[in-house]
Amino acid sequence: MKIRPLTIEGAWEITPVLHGDDRGTFLEWYRFDHLAAAVGHPLDLAQANLSTSAKGVVRGVHFADVPPGQAKYVTCVSGAVLDVVVDLRVGSPTFGQWEAVTLDDTERRAVYLAEGLGHAFCSLTEGAVVAYLCSATYRPGHEHGIDPLDPELGITWPVDVPLLSPKDSGAPSLSEALGAGLLPRFDTCRDFVETIRRVDDSQSFGEGD
Repeated sequence: MKIRPLTIEGAWEITPVLHGDDRGTFLEWYRFDHLAAAVGHPLDLAQANLSTSAKGVVRGVHFADVPPGQAKYVTCVSGAVLDVVVDLRVGSPTFGQWEAVTLDDTERRAVYLAEGLGHAFCSLTEGAVVAYLCSATYRPGHEHGIDPLDPELGITWPVDVPLLSPKDSGAPSLSEALGAGLLPRFDTCRDFVETIRRVDDSQSFGEGD
């Protein structure tokens, strides 16, 4: 597989190798060792989510308190979505910026986003199925959202009238979340990821000692 860093630090696009014949297609959509080599530490799998969305549905922008945050490995199992990574880390050089990757059941790409980054997607097809591997379980009271239609973010959604949940449509703007102290700090996120790397290095050393 090919793992390409996105312009936002802590986010990667993963493109698998597809093996196909007249029977169908086979691929490795997740490899912990390849991802760990790119990211610098393994993804600690704690929860797996699956969502099905009607065409035009927008989910997000979601993020979690750091620590521990919630890193995500996202792919579209059926249909197609426009997957969006948003940098919500205060102090980041790309704070407030976003980047989009099309995930579908043809190219079978995936996106990895580190703790502290915001995540959203728009369903491009009817009944699009998205699968998420997560580094931490859901924690009520520690999960937050930003209005995906916030003009300050300026995300270019590929639908005229996105379908939102009441929770997402009522989420604060980026400025409101910043003023309320809800957003993670860039240095805190970096320190947390570095702690994970140090723990992994020490465990690897112990196994080989």
